[in-house]
Amino acid sequence: MDIISKIRSIREIEEKINRNLFFICGVVTVVIMAMYLIEFFSRGRFSPADMSLFYLGILVIYSFHKELIRWLGKRKAERRGEYFVYGWIALTTALYLVNFFSMSYFDIGADGTRLTTLRELSMISVEVLAIFIMTRSLKILKLQLEKRKGKSILS
Repeated sequence: MDIISKIRSIREIEEKINRNLFFICGVVTVVIMAMYLIEFFSRGRFSPADMSLFYLGILVIYSFHKELIRWLGKRKAERRGEYFVYGWIALTTALYLVNFFSMSYFDIGADGTRLTTLRELSMISVEVLAIFIMTRSLKILKLQLEKRKGKSILS
């Protein structure tokens, strides 16, 4: 088996793994978003989700694995990762609007303490966007390297 065949074989295996990672990331995204919604609308009656580090770790692994596949020469990578960015930004914006129109009702817990749910959602949204921008930067770097070489890498 020549090197090109080996690379293609590895790429096929990695694409299957990446589909599974996307599914896992999607499920965890829905779960953590639901937990934040419950935390927000219950005004602190539920414990904070505290899953952001776990979630961001899964998202980083998925995102960089997807870039690895791109660097292995996959020409047409799906752009499904963008949905995570759009989902977090939409959720955070919507909850800020709800809180604004309720005159900060959801910023104060039932016991009178200031809640941090919106701040945590903002941080997750910015971190998800940063991961997205970093992986886009890797794509641009790959294209610049290919341009410099005058041909596609490992195709």
